[in-house]
Amino acid sequence: MVSPSTELKNPDQRDGALPELLTEFMVDMKCEGCVSSVKSNLQKLDGIKNVDVDLSNQVVRVLGSLPVKTMLDALEQTGRSARLIGQGNPNDFLISAAVAEFKGPVIFGVVRLAQVTMELARIEASFSGLSPGKHGWSINEFGDLTRGAASTGKVFNRPNHASEKPLGDLGTLEADERGEANFSGAKEMLKVPS
Repeated sequence: MVSPSTELKNPDQRDGALPELLTEFMVDMKCEGCVSSVKSNLQKLDGIKNVDVDLSNQVVRVLGSLPVKTMLDALEQTGRSARLIGQGNPNDFLISAAVAEFKGPVIFGVVRLAQVTMELARIEASFSGLSPGKHGWSINEFGDLTRGAASTGKVFNRPNHASEKPLGDLGTLEADERGEANFSGAKEMLKVPS
């Protein structure tokens, strides 16, 4: 039986919210009107606690629990280009994060992991180019892609992990008819190395 403390939590499929993180974006802004537009578009979203805009450095800092994609979409709806520049726990500068980008001939995507507490990692993923339907996904032992999946090792698991399901098993993603899949959730007991 799988221990509930190691389950992947996806608010899109279950009740609950993502842990709060401070997310920083570089946003093309030229005036106070830009600042007002950006702030109002973000502040109307449920899950946003605070928005701080630094016009001189063109940086927007958002404290909240929404996925990066949702915030980027809201920023781009203002007619401005935006890109993610950082994410972390505002109360602990020792919290680490990792990003993996997939740029294959067919499948493209990005996975972001951010350590929210010492026992909880937030995971966001976005893929395109998948065949429609369910796809298993996992964190493997190695990042070596020289021989594709064959050189990535087994699904990651910590020594003495008490569950039958490996810690790196992230379950399944459902790709839509366009081959796109998105995930926002949290995984207990997963630690992102610094």
